[in-house]
Amino acid sequence: MKLRHLLSTATTGLSAHKKRSGLTILGIVIGISAIIMVMSIGMGAQELILGQIRGMGSRIISVEPGRMPQGLSDMYEMYTESLKDREVKAISNPNNVRGNNRVAPFVGSTETVTHGNEKMRTMINGADGLWMEILDIYPEKGVMFGEDEVKQMAKVAVIGSNVKKELFGESDAIGKKIKIKGYNFKVLGVLPPTGILMMMNIDDIILLPYTTTQKVLMGISHYHAILVQAETEEMVPGIVEDIKKTIRELHDITDPDEDDFKVGTMDEAMDIISGVTSAMTLLLIAVAAISLLVGGVGIMNIMLVSVAERTKEIGLRKAIGATKSDITIQFLMESTILTIIGGILGIGIGAGLSWSIGYGIREFGGFTSWTFFFPISAVVMGISVAASVGLVFGLYPARQAAKKSPIEALRYE
Repeated sequence: MKLRHLLSTATTGLSAHKKRSGLTILGIVIGISAIIMVMSIGMGAQELILGQIRGMGSRIISVEPGRMPQGLSDMYEMYTESLKDREVKAISNPNNVRGNNRVAPFVGSTETVTHGNEKMRTMINGADGLWMEILDIYPEKGVMFGEDEVKQMAKVAVIGSNVKKELFGESDAIGKKIKIKGYNFKVLGVLPPTGILMMMNIDDIILLPYTTTQKVLMGISHYHAILVQAETEEMVPGIVEDIKKTIRELHDITDPDEDDFKVGTMDEAMDIISGVTSAMTLLLIAVAAISLLVGGVGIMNIMLVSVAERTKEIGLRKAIGATKSDITIQFLMESTILTIIGGILGIGIGAGLSWSIGYGIREFGGFTSWTFFFPISAVVMGISVAASVGLVFGLYPARQAAKKSPIEALRYE
């Protein structure tokens, strides 16, 4: 029998039970939609994070306290107070670290801030001008505090746009006072609406001189990180080694495995994040693929029911000359057509939901740089997987139909 006749027969058989055919492909639609969504959103999230890291510049080196734990017994060693003023001074010394353009310590805390009767709990970042240069954001109104304010531990602040809105409403915030842990801080500037940068919502933060945050608010002598800016990208590897050597000498460390600090570059961070996000995406795809397996089993069950219902039809076709291969191909076509239709619908629904979720993240989640991705590889994989599911799970019912004796089939009630 010609292929077009087999295709026509398969289509006729499916159209005779439209509702059942529609319900049969539901599992395939859900599975393919989930895979499209996972891949699209995963690629969007990865690009968002990597874009933020790229925005920091490839010349930035981060020094953080603690080390990666070797096991559960030394988890506490992730959190140490190993970075203090002497480490900042040693790293800043060009005799120790050659080619560093600037060194900036950083501390952070979450505190409740008030103005009059208004209050909110938000992130307090102790930083200086380099931190602002890295993020490439500057006050929209007012000014940023300078080195003098840092040295004097001045009680001054630059606030995010949401902080301004929550505490001051429509009135001007410049020159006004906000209170944090009982201390009054004068507002010098207001940042423009920015959204998420470096995994922080810039609109919700308050910037203070790092000395003020460290000594006045937190009462600590250590830093949560030290940022080092290299003069050129080519100097980064050498600066990393100089920093490690300098801190090891300060801490009397001879074995690198005993380091109580971590030194990282933007390239390393990008590699780590790319690996993590890719692994998570693959894991979620594997979980989503389970619904395809369930959908395949559903198709096999429905096809077995269809074979039983159409026993007489099978017997009649075999009686007038249809071969076993004709019957097998017909039922394989039916299952494959079902799954391909499900795959196409799944791709369309998955793309639509991915775009909608991305739009919500961009418009309402603060991630203004979120990019919608429609992965062509996911489309190819979706159609391929759908067709494969149809063939694999349709093979057994098709073979069962082909095995039927025409005489017994015609006498079947």
